[in-house]
Parts: sequence; structure tokens; C-alpha cells
Amino acid sequence: MSEKYLLLGDEALALGALHAGLSGVYAYPGTPSTEITEFIQNHPLTKERGIHSEWCANEKTAMEAALGVSYAGKRALVCMKHVGMNVCADAFVNSAVTGANGGLVIAACDDPSQHSSQNEQDSRFYADFAMMPCFEPSNQQEAYDMVREAFDYSEANHIPVLMRLTTRMAHSRAVVRAIEGSPREENEMRFPPKDRERFWVTLPGISRVRVKELAEDQHKFRHDSEESDDNRLIDGPDHRLGIVTCGIAYNYLMECFPGGCSHPVLKVTRYPFPNALLKRMTASCDTILVIEEGQPLVEERLKGLLYDDSRGNGFVKVKGRLDGTLPRTGELNPDLVRKALGMDSLEVFPEAKTTVPRPPALCQGCGHRDFYTALNNVLRKYDGARVFGDIGCYTLGYMPPFHAIHSCVEMGASLTMAIGAANSGVWPSVGVIGDSTFTHSGMTGLLDAVNFGADITLCISDNLTTGMTGGQDSAGTGKIEAICEAIGVAPEHIRTIIPLPKNYPDMEKVIEEEINYHGVSVVVCRRECIQTAKRHAAAAKAK
Repeated sequence: MSEKYLLLGDEALALGALHAGLSGVYAYPGTPSTEITEFIQNHPLTKERGIHSEWCANEKTAMEAALGVSYAGKRALVCMKHVGMNVCADAFVNSAVTGANGGLVIAACDDPSQHSSQNEQDSRFYADFAMMPCFEPSNQQEAYDMVREAFDYSEANHIPVLMRLTTRMAHSRAVVRAIEGSPREENEMRFPPKDRERFWVTLPGISRVRVKELAEDQHKFRHDSEESDDNRLIDGPDHRLGIVTCGIAYNYLMECFPGGCSHPVLKVTRYPFPNALLKRMTASCDTILVIEEGQPLVEERLKGLLYDDSRGNGFVKVKGRLDGTLPRTGELNPDLVRKALGMDSLEVFPEAKTTVPRPPALCQGCGHRDFYTALNNVLRKYDGARVFGDIGCYTLGYMPPFHAIHSCVEMGASLTMAIGAANSGVWPSVGVIGDSTFTHSGMTGLLDAVNFGADITLCISDNLTTGMTGGQDSAGTGKIEAICEAIGVAPEHIRTIIPLPKNYPDMEKVIEEEINYHGVSVVVCRRECIQTAKRHAAAAKAK
């Protein structure tokens, strides 16, 4: 009898990958994807089999390492949040050209409504752009089942597969039934057959052949999508409207119709989009409502796909996010779907009248607080000083009471924006970056700074962990000063301070001295994250 588990969507995907014969997971932590890797790290099978599960320096290195696993014939999973897809895009897009040998699945977790992200981004566009199949489960059971299917499909068709989750799917729980006979054994090492191995060398003359083959493969991928049980056309009695749902949006729709939807529904959890199923629906429906979490990828495509010369105006009417039937941005929910269908809202809880909004803030006792206090004290002496921030807990230095940074764009931009500003005459030009972000995407910027002789001060706020996502290992722990010196920063201008209130005079003296040095200087502000320190203390006490 198969076992049952109560799992997050992230955990269901992770368990499915383990049961599919996984040999390695490669990831950089980012909400809402982090729990996939953490589940694998903590699962007994990982230790038993020696499955690789250490955190990577960034999403690009994760994608490339997983490609190496696939090349060797084994199965690899890559995990990241949606903006991580931007970091690994070069390797990701080219992986469709090289193809896969062992099964290769990329799990991208999107964050509509920006619960913990700087933008709303839909990873389905990456799959479409790369001409790669994409699976988008609508519930936790499908996340478990479909990742196993994705590994099989990847291996059989020599193509990586993208799996897309969204925040609500990733972070909600449901009962998942494991497939009997799990887990599958890992693949033996085997290299690509000679006729395919050449595609792993992306010289233009070779890649042109492979890109043509990849384009021709789209017909098979679409046919497989249309014939798969993952995509289903479910009839309903009222054909005045047909509804296309993608991923978790199917659940939102069904919550509006507990007894079954009164309209025909096309449930899409796999791409390329099943055009043939849509044509069957529109044969009897003049209006289509598209319900998709994220950006209107499907809705935009349908406006061209549904042109029909036999109709009076040539078009089936398509409604969704673009015409205002559903909000253009943010997460969907059953109430928004009810409104789009002209149904009354079913608000259950009254609006809270006594709750006081609490903006996010740095933890009490956090070393970033003491660093920002000292930095602000120094910068009051300078007119026109600008501080370029980065992605991490320390981004909250923008908030009261510090108001300490002036920009935050994406991972690693603090350093390179500081370089550009300095080149434009800004002084002092200060970059603030965390230890994990520095090794993720700051080191190459520091090399630029050294090569340019830029007049900047880089402050690396080192809390010895990847704090914002829960305290995962940081790739640079114990190595920050050595990395900076190896890149070319003068050793005498690599200074280390301990951010504590009692150290303010010394901290301010060091920061001011390095600002007044007209070249590249680095100030490492090192104190362990207060939350990580508490966990370490509790673990030590428990022993």
C-alpha cells in the first residue's frame, strides 16, 4: 500500500524527484523555492545514497553543474525562484540546444504579488523562449507525480524540462500519496551516444543543426502535450463561455463550483499549449476566459490563435488579465475568479479593524543595525554621499530609522552601480552587499572596480549565513578577505570590523579612513546573524 504524506508543494516536488532516482539537487536559496532543496538535504535517502545537495554560489553555477550531471547520464534537479532564472538564463537557454542525457528538471518558483521579490515574473516565458517543455502542476499531488514524469520525458526526448510553481502552490500543504515501488534506483553513469554528444559542443556549425532539430521537435512536444492526461478538456452544460485554466488557477475555479463547473474547462498543466484541445472548445464557445497565475502568456497567444474566417468578426472573444476581467498584476484567488464570472463574492472573514500595520524591519540585535548606524554617522560629514544597496536582509536599511541606502536593483548591483556613479563624479560612492550576495554575483563587479581603479568603498555585511532565506550556508564564509585580496584589492585596504555598539568609534574611524582613500577599498563588517546564532546556541544546548 502506498504511503501518504502531508507536504508543501515544494516538498511534494522534492519527494517526487527523490523517488524518480535523483542523483543531485543544485540550487541557490530564494523564496518560495528554498524548501525544495532543504527537504532533499534532510531526507534519509539523501544520506543513504550520497545524493549531492549542497547550496551553490548562484543559479548559473547550479544550472551548469546540473548540466554536468545530465551529461554523465544521471538525473539532476535545479531549483530557484523566478528572478534566479535571469541569472542562469545563458546556461538554461543553451541547455535546450545541448539537450539532456540523464533527466534534467529545472524547478522555478514564481512569486506573484511580490511577497518576497523585487518583481512579478512568469517563468513560462523562459520555457517558451528556449523551446523547452514546461510542466505546471495545479496541486501537491500533481507536483509529486509530474516531476517524476518530467524526468522520464526529459530522458526519453533528450530535452531539459522546466517545472513552474507559484508561491501559493509552493507554500500550501496537502496530502500526497507516493507511488508504490518508490524510490527508483539512480541511473548508472553513461555518456551521450556519439550522434548526440556533438550537440554538447555549441559551435555555430553544430548548433545550427541542433536548433533546427529543436524547432522540429516542437510538433512532437505539442502533440505529447495534447495527448497527455496532464491537459484535459472537461465539458460543461453552458457553452456561452469556455474557461482555460493554467496550473493552480484550476483550483481557484473549482472552489467557485464545488459541484462541477457549469462551463467547459480546459485544464492546462503542461506546455507547449494544447492547441487542438482549445480548438475543440472554441468550436462551441464564442467567448473564452483565461485564468492563469502570473502574466498573460496564454491569453496573448490565444488572441492570435483563435482567429477564424468563418466567424462574422473573425475572432473568438478572449477575456482575462489584458481586458481587466481579472487584475493585470498580483495573485489570483477564488474571489477574483468569482468576480470575473459575474458571481457574488464569498468573503468569509470580516476586515480586521484593530490590526496595526507592521512594516518589515531588521531583527533586534542584528549586526546590520549597528553597521548602518556607524555608516550613517560617518556619511553625515559628506555632501552628496550615495549608498548603493543589494538584495538581502540588509535591504531593510532603507526603512526607518536608518534610511541608509539609496538603491536596490538586483543581486550584485550595489558594487557595479557604485562604480558607475563614481565614474560620473559621485563621491563618496559606497556599495553595501551581503556575504552570500557577494559570492553570488559581486566578485566580478569587484574585479571591474580593481581594473578601473574606481573610487569606491565596498562594505560587505558578513553575517556568516544566507540570512534572508532562513540561514542556509553561505559560499564565502571564512573566505571573504582572501577573495578580495585575490581579486586585486590592496591588502591594507581590506579592513574588518565587528558591528557592535561598543565598537562604534573604531567602526566609524575605519569606514571614514577607507572613504577618504581614493581607490578601491573593502570594509568587511562581520557578526553572525542573530537568528542563526540562536539556532546554533539551542543546538549546542540540546547536545
